Amino acid sequence: MEIDDTYKTVSGIAKGIYKDKGSKFIGLVYPAGSEDEVKEILEGLKKEYHDANHHCYAYRLGTEASVSRMNDDGEPSGSAGKPIYGQILSKELMNVLVVVIRYFGGTKLGIPGLVKAYKTTAKEALDSASVITRTINEKFELTFDYSIMNEVMQILKEEKVEYISRDFENTCRISFSVRRKRVGPLKGKLKLLPEPEKIILKNT
Repeated sequence: MEIDDTYKTVSGIAKGIYKDKGSKFIGLVYPAGSEDEVKEILEGLKKEYHDANHHCYAYRLGTEASVSRMNDDGEPSGSAGKPIYGQILSKELMNVLVVVIRYFGGTKLGIPGLVKAYKTTAKEALDSASVITRTINEKFELTFDYSIMNEVMQILKEEKVEYISRDFENTCRISFSVRRKRVGPLKGKLKLLPEPEKIILKNT
């Protein structure tokens, strides 16, 4: 069975707007790779939209969605962050942050109205985003003897690794990243080389 080593994310910022009974909802989509990045974006938005009543959001981080969070920011529990997150899930996106900023118009929408508003705004913003597919890569450090340099370099070329650093001064040491589905073939080829004990491959 072939390994699935791809995921979908957004390539840049996108925006959507929804209005209901005087309230204005502004949906914003951002690519985000870490919680620190999310925090920085949210802080910037709170300064830019400092007069808004609510800054509700949801995010999904990690190439296998290892971190996710929803925030209602003062709206009734489950009426904002959850429907925003639901739209992220429906698009099957990862490494993405969706923020919906609300300017209250004076008329309460009720929980069903709020759920609809936050869901629709998030959907509008995500529908306008450019979705791209990225690969899940793993990082390695490879140390080997000079005598097999040509063979090793040929294998790395065949498996289309992306070099991070190369050091050939005292010993041969290469740091690289490679698509997850190529890790097995790469390890298999290295084991077939002469004197495989002279090859040290470790995850970084």
